[in-house]
Amino acid sequence: MPALSSTLRAMRRRWRLPRTARPPEEEGGDPHGRFVIAFANSPFEGRLRLDELDGPPGVRFTSRKSERAGADVVVFHLPTLVRLPRIKPAGQRWVAWSLESVVNYPELDDPAFMARFDVTMTYRLSADVPIPYTVYYRGVDLLAGLRQRVDPGGRELVASLISSRIDHSDRIRWQRELAELLPLHCYGRVGRNREIPVDRGRASKHEILRGYRFALAFENSIAPDYVTEKFFDALIAGAVPVYLGAPNVEDFAPGDRCYLSVRDFSSPRELAAYLRHLADDEADYRELHAWRSRPLRPTFLRLVELADRSPPFVRLAARLSNGRG
Repeated sequence: MPALSSTLRAMRRRWRLPRTARPPEEEGGDPHGRFVIAFANSPFEGRLRLDELDGPPGVRFTSRKSERAGADVVVFHLPTLVRLPRIKPAGQRWVAWSLESVVNYPELDDPAFMARFDVTMTYRLSADVPIPYTVYYRGVDLLAGLRQRVDPGGRELVASLISSRIDHSDRIRWQRELAELLPLHCYGRVGRNREIPVDRGRASKHEILRGYRFALAFENSIAPDYVTEKFFDALIAGAVPVYLGAPNVEDFAPGDRCYLSVRDFSSPRELAAYLRHLADDEADYRELHAWRSRPLRPTFLRLVELADRSPPFVRLAARLSNGRG
């Protein structure tokens, strides 16, 4: 994700609320009568992989600019949006799409701006189409990873993988001060003191974290429901997350006492002392993995089901093509 700057204010000035009008007749809908969902802009990763979107029968996805005016639905990726169109075709529905924290992109909480959208599709569980970060594990046996037996023997103490300098949670200070108190191995670009031999994305991250008892799972900002892959990657790898972020992270936890919350410690020094205690007391440490052999929380299983049942854009297509939303 690109670094934030004062350009946010400029972006807000450029975003103009559209007036409603009928599209020109020459820009009609799909010639085969299909329900068309158009993407107005791409996410940070670049071009959309529309070939990976398998919508319900009769639904077609497109990113062609020439087809947007006649589309039934237009999806806007808010973090990379420069401006809204000035004209909103009559009958067309607009979708606000974002997985980024409201702290970093406050437009998500701007009533005047958000009023222009008919459907929200965000990390928030209250969104019309919620996208919890468990969606990133579709196709991966998430539950098997959580069920593994963890042997702390031979594991190093704690690892961190912070690469972005976006910091609205004070995470960089916490990492820096912990590194002065503990053998903290930092693999990210921030405070790096260890190298990743071969970076294969998430697979390499899991391989690294499997060698540690704890992993710093520090979000770049603090907002309800903003619980990202940092939390889940540590759990899958068998490392206990040391979490800094969403005040309701407990709603995303697969079991009791499966993580440590920075909010429970008054300072990095107090947290470091507790991590040292757990490193020396294997019985206490193993208690942080006891949940793995117990039934997972129904609330967590619902998040897994939501992500695994169908990709978010397939859920969006089913919802809107059926006349809801």
